[in-house]
Amino acid sequence: MESFEGGGVARQPYRFPQARIPERGSGVFRLTARNAMAHHDSEMKEGCLREDLKFYFMSPCEKYRARRQIPWKLGLQILKIVMVTTQLVRFGLSNQLVVAFKEDNTVAFKHLFLKGYSGTDEDDYSCSVYTQEDVYESIFFAINQYYHLKDIALGTLGYGENEDNRIGLKVCKQCYKKGSMFPSNETLNIDNDIELDCVHLDLQALSKDPPDWKNSSFFILEFYRLLQVEISFHLKGIDLQTIHSRELPDCYVFQNTIIFDNKAHSGKIKIYFDSDARIEECKDLNIFGSTQKNAQYVLAFDAFVIVICLASLILCTRSIVLALRLRKRFLNFFLEKYKRRVCDADQWEFINGWYVLVIISDLMTIIGSILKMEIKAKNLTNYDLCSILLGTSTLFVWVGVIRYLGYFQAYNVLILTMQASLPKVLRFCACAGMIYLGYTFCGWIVLGPYHDKFENLNTVAECLFSLVNGDDMFATFAQIQQKSILVWLFSRLYLYSFISLFIYMILSLFIALITILMTPLRNSNRMGFRKRICRNS
Repeated sequence: MESFEGGGVARQPYRFPQARIPERGSGVFRLTARNAMAHHDSEMKEGCLREDLKFYFMSPCEKYRARRQIPWKLGLQILKIVMVTTQLVRFGLSNQLVVAFKEDNTVAFKHLFLKGYSGTDEDDYSCSVYTQEDVYESIFFAINQYYHLKDIALGTLGYGENEDNRIGLKVCKQCYKKGSMFPSNETLNIDNDIELDCVHLDLQALSKDPPDWKNSSFFILEFYRLLQVEISFHLKGIDLQTIHSRELPDCYVFQNTIIFDNKAHSGKIKIYFDSDARIEECKDLNIFGSTQKNAQYVLAFDAFVIVICLASLILCTRSIVLALRLRKRFLNFFLEKYKRRVCDADQWEFINGWYVLVIISDLMTIIGSILKMEIKAKNLTNYDLCSILLGTSTLFVWVGVIRYLGYFQAYNVLILTMQASLPKVLRFCACAGMIYLGYTFCGWIVLGPYHDKFENLNTVAECLFSLVNGDDMFATFAQIQQKSILVWLFSRLYLYSFISLFIYMILSLFIALITILMTPLRNSNRMGFRKRICRNS
């Protein structure tokens, strides 16, 4: 030890031990290197996952700028919109000819088989009679017109077989089983069991001269027991107007029914005419000209639509599968790093609802196009199912356009507002619907006997909905019958309270609900848009 002046002993400075550097090849060195490599791999996986997540939630334009990836689905959806809409318009024009042919034939049948038909239905029935002589004349008139159909009809009509595979008329009458009635003495004795009696009149029986069938006891009607007389027959026809549109014609079977309704026994017999048209496959079609070529072009166009929808279906299904894989990677990473589970709301962000809508639309378009091709080839005749499939698919296709409008700032506010407000709007409508149903039932039971628009629940609901929109208000107030002062006063209270409640309160609350949800979304969207502008500049 060195001594200092004053006899003190010199202090040696404390020296920290140097960190020991592990020797290469030792266990400590291998463990440190392994940890460093694992940390590096984890960072690379995290960075790769971040890039994939960022790319997944980009718009097609942003994806193109980031990786120069061509937006095939966007181009395919635009092409599909044009093709599906064109297909729907062509099918709609063809279906319009079918509807017009059915309606024209129904009007022609009413003029042919209803005696004294004026051309306009009196109400839900075609016409009415008030004397026994008119009833007999109307029944015999319809039967005679059926027999002379080929001589008087202007259309391409022929006789068809009924359910019993027989050509001719089927006349049925429904009567109370037995009874007697004396209105002057206010006495009634009747058995309310109903008996049904039918007779078949074929062309051979109708051709007899003099007509023996008119003198049959079947046509002796006891009107106090009579409930209704029903005349049913089948006719066949061919729609030739489709040839002018370069399409194959359709063959129809018309199931016609004439009903003389006397159930009310009010001195007025209502005559109903119903014609149910059914399209059937034509057995033998020999048409020369360009019609066959045009049908082939239409079938080729429909096949092309199916190919486009299949490609769209495959691409959208592939996107959903990739999204599910990406979600699985994200869930595993989040669980490993943060030891937490991702909430359900965040997990659903990976499922693109627009892709699901496109897949449903593609499936409906493919099925509808196949049905349309079969209808065009006259192998099927189900126009209604084909119309529902093609119409709904076209609706979904055009609704899907909203997804691409959402990439623009001005349109994105509307879409975000719809997404945010949908659950609350549905709950609001459920509450308002309870009040609406209450008014519907109340109006039906109270005002039904005194107002045409309140006769049944369906018309009551339609009338109240039109009042909510401000339509037909004066007519609704004016048409109430003033037979009962109490009911008339109740109708005023009922209508004024409903209109005031729904127009001034419920609709205002509905608009306020949308406005409250829209304002913060609009402000936040503007702030985000400004930040993007500053960042890009």
